[in-house]
Amino acid sequence: MQDLSLAFIQTDLHWENPETNRNHIETLVAGIKQQTDLIVLPETFTTGFPVDPKKWAEPKEGKTMQWMQKLAAYYQSVITGSILLKADSGFQNTLIWMQPDGKYKTYAKRHVFRLGGEHKRIRPGEQQLFVELKGWKIKPLVCYDLRFPVWCKNTLQNGEFAYDLLLFVANWPAVRSLPWQQLLTARAIENMAYVLGVNRIGADPEGISYQGDSCLLDYKGQPVAQAIAEKEALLVASLDKSKLIRFREKFNVSLDWDSFDINT
Repeated sequence: MQDLSLAFIQTDLHWENPETNRNHIETLVAGIKQQTDLIVLPETFTTGFPVDPKKWAEPKEGKTMQWMQKLAAYYQSVITGSILLKADSGFQNTLIWMQPDGKYKTYAKRHVFRLGGEHKRIRPGEQQLFVELKGWKIKPLVCYDLRFPVWCKNTLQNGEFAYDLLLFVANWPAVRSLPWQQLLTARAIENMAYVLGVNRIGADPEGISYQGDSCLLDYKGQPVAQAIAEKEALLVASLDKSKLIRFREKFNVSLDWDSFDINT
């Protein structure tokens, strides 16, 4: 039973400037002074959101994927965040789960943001992703997914939880900062899991401001690590698996969870 060490980055994003964003993030990652198992970046961390995918979506063999492979190998840590990726039929807002050995898994954002016109440009994904790291089961999601509790829902089957850590990478506007914070707390409590939300700061040419409010919550919805709003931040934290297990055994609400199926 091992603890999980993770780092998450709250930063401004340079609009439609992948190289500048990669270089800046690489500088921030260099500030991690201890070995971590996982490094988490915001949604569309190379370009900002929303941008024209015809111009900015990359292939799977593109510069950002190569950069993530290099970074993951150098720091011997999984690195994750979302980018616009070319798909077989269109474009997807895709979270990349890049491992130190260069292998990777992907999750295409299921709930594309209709209010921002994302549904006109981006094809939604259909499959959930569950990954394992040091004995921790992790479910990564993207931004607007946070508003859909069924898609986020943890399950218990044969004594095994589907995940221990639920994480969201986001470009979540400041005007809706209260829902961001409240929904992250709700997801932690209802799913009896750690929850991490990593959001950007700054403003974009569309006139949208972002204040971050990135945070790591425990299974009770209590803060473990929290970034200061509107400030660039690199936070490192450790998750305690034994405390999570003890809480789940003592407060066994999960035994009364409803079973369900999701149709995509």
